[in-house]
Amino acid sequence: MTNSNSLALGALGDPTRRAIFEHLGERPLAVVDLAALVPVSRPAVSQHLKVLREAGLVRDVRVGSRHVYSLDPDGIAGLRDYLDRFWNTALHSFKARVEQQREETP
Repeated sequence: MTNSNSLALGALGDPTRRAIFEHLGERPLAVVDLAALVPVSRPAVSQHLKVLREAGLVRDVRVGSRHVYSLDPDGIAGLRDYLDRFWNTALHSFKARVEQQREETP
């Protein structure tokens, strides 16, 4: 596992960060908007966003005096590639087992 995948999975291990991540999956939001959606203060939301940004899962753009956060497609793509390896392995194993059972059944 790469360090970026490890950081991403660790960041999403926290329920509040996961909720923030999910809200950002719906639309870009500023800290104040996110704070209204999760049960933590604005400074706490900012800290959670810092962890998500360092993990490569979110990015921000400055709009006037605000930072608007959104999901980072590149970071998510890397995490998805990592998880897809497990999914593909599971599917191949399932297929092999079904084929083996067919061969064993008279």
